[in-house]
Amino acid sequence: MVTYKVRVATGKDLMSGTFDCISLTVVGTLGESHKQRLDHFGRDFAPGSIGRYTIQCDQDLGELILIRLHKERSTFFPKNSWYCNYVQIYTPACITYHFPVYQWIDGYETLELREGTGKTVLDENLPILLTHRQEELRAKQDFYRWRVFVPGLPNYVHIPSYHPPVRHRNPNRPEWNGYIPGFPILINIKATKYLNSNLRFSAVKTASFFLRLGPASLGMKLRGLLDEKRSWKRLKEIRKIFPATKTAISEYVYNHWKEDQFFGYQYLNGINPGLLKRCLCLPEKFPVTDDMVAPSLGEGTCLQAELEKGNIYLADYRILEGIPTVQLNGKQQYHCAPLCLLHCGPQGDMMPIAIQLSQTPGPESPIFLPTDPEWDWLLAKTWVRYAEFYCHEAISHLLETHLIGEAFSLATIRQLPMCHPLYKLIIPHTRYTIQINSIGRALLLNKGGLSDRAMSLGLAGFAEVMCRALAETKYEDLYLPNDFIRRGVQDLPRYYYRDDCLAVWGALETYVSEIINYYYRNDAAVERDTELQAWVREIFNECFLGRESSGFPTCIRTVPELIRYVTIVIYTCSAKHAAVNTGQLEYTAWMPNFPSSMRCPPMQEKGLTTEESFMESLPDVKTSCIVLLVLWTLSKEPDDKRPLGHFPDIHFVEETPWKCIQNFKERLAQISCNIRERNKALPIGYSYLDPALIENSISI
Repeated sequence: MVTYKVRVATGKDLMSGTFDCISLTVVGTLGESHKQRLDHFGRDFAPGSIGRYTIQCDQDLGELILIRLHKERSTFFPKNSWYCNYVQIYTPACITYHFPVYQWIDGYETLELREGTGKTVLDENLPILLTHRQEELRAKQDFYRWRVFVPGLPNYVHIPSYHPPVRHRNPNRPEWNGYIPGFPILINIKATKYLNSNLRFSAVKTASFFLRLGPASLGMKLRGLLDEKRSWKRLKEIRKIFPATKTAISEYVYNHWKEDQFFGYQYLNGINPGLLKRCLCLPEKFPVTDDMVAPSLGEGTCLQAELEKGNIYLADYRILEGIPTVQLNGKQQYHCAPLCLLHCGPQGDMMPIAIQLSQTPGPESPIFLPTDPEWDWLLAKTWVRYAEFYCHEAISHLLETHLIGEAFSLATIRQLPMCHPLYKLIIPHTRYTIQINSIGRALLLNKGGLSDRAMSLGLAGFAEVMCRALAETKYEDLYLPNDFIRRGVQDLPRYYYRDDCLAVWGALETYVSEIINYYYRNDAAVERDTELQAWVREIFNECFLGRESSGFPTCIRTVPELIRYVTIVIYTCSAKHAAVNTGQLEYTAWMPNFPSSMRCPPMQEKGLTTEESFMESLPDVKTSCIVLLVLWTLSKEPDDKRPLGHFPDIHFVEETPWKCIQNFKERLAQISCNIRERNKALPIGYSYLDPALIENSISI
């Protein structure tokens, strides 16, 4: 008789435990055990528990390769789901086998899992294990299917339609259907509730997310803000939307939003810091003259000289041109696609020097200057900030992190088995992404959602911006070190976003390189990995819609190519999202700094803008509140957070990958220390890429 010692770990979430009966079968190269029950009358699998058991076998099972977890009906309790972290088995020869689980078992079923050593399909030498990985992929591909979201945008996970059972209902007991009191957006609770359990938020995160949204929206309702369709009377009145939500940065925005220096600073270290490009030659559509900008450039220089020195920068919003607007609260909204010219002075300050509110120059599209009347110049800058809203929310945030990150996540789940090294490497960076995107589609891109009720472009226009951006997305642009060079900002002073981005990127790329070089000894191992190649092809087809002009690979042939590709995937799903998401509320709580709609046409003449006409141009009270309420919800510090490099789920079981993870953590800790030390000397610190504040995945 041979005795094996077993440890079974249940997840720590409040709802992870089960009263159902759990049994175990162990499979080795020399045979398999009988199915043996583990629980003692339903008391062993409480949340956070680690149960200890013994398995008796008639013979030595040899090398352990698989286990089967059986979840069956309890005699005394109704069915409930169980989240298992892992199973560890200790052999009489003092060998420990680790079986990662990290998933829910919802019904009465058997889950077959393999030992945790990372292996590509080329490493398999046992037919039973090759068959297991094939069956695992087939099951996941049958269950998780792609679905067209909007033609021209990345596809997403198909959520099976829910048909509730027919039942009698008490008419005196109304049921909550997902409508937040006072909040005019119906959250599609059914669409998220019927996601597979392994894609959903934990109980803690679910409760905190919706409990946070409800009181805030109800508070606005009680103050009457969500029913006000009028203009704001005074600028200071806007402060009462979130009077208690103040940070050092939000206060700085409120106090300095009118200043040219802060306007330029936001291009470098705000929430959309990837737009600005060095301008060596003015485009014909933006006929700025030397006389126009001479007062801004100062003595002893001219526009051509500053262009040649590389001190002139351009923000071009051409991607927004020609998109029709909608009516909000019975009033027509307006739109523009501006051009903004900026100058980096001797002190390193980025200052706006010229703004044109259309892509077509002419008498009806004057070029606004800092020397113009105060309200003209302020309204011109506000129109640029309005364009920033769409380039940030539609492109930098929703498309380039959420939607692309979701496609990366779904392809990883569908095409890589749990034992694959790339699955183990990437899966921590997919946590909760599909769930938050399901909520986001309901909040932002649904009939009655934010884009439909609070944006000048409406639902169709907002989607059109993203479609245009995806059609122009290039693979090389997602490789951040090259992007800074392409935009000509690699040596721009006071560009803390770039500095921190490159530091985090370098740490991540080193970590990815160490892991990949451990599992892939040569280029042939990469090229012959059929699962890897299927993963890459699926991303090309489902995320980038098979567009060859994107430059996204359809196959990967070398180890360096794979390192670059995986670094892009993980950075997109973690640090890139943090850079554009974390500061949303701080930069948008003061609405004039980031308006989602404009209620008057762009100015066609100078000298006509007044404080009254400026206030009339801004979003009305109701629109402002809807936007800020959603952005407040989607940018709050997430509960159940896992910072970058924090991997409590044990997917890698070998010693070398664990050393790589520890090295990664140490590098991130040093970067965090450097950022905090630098920020002590800055009037406004940049912390959005502090590794301690970056989450492993897109979960908010």
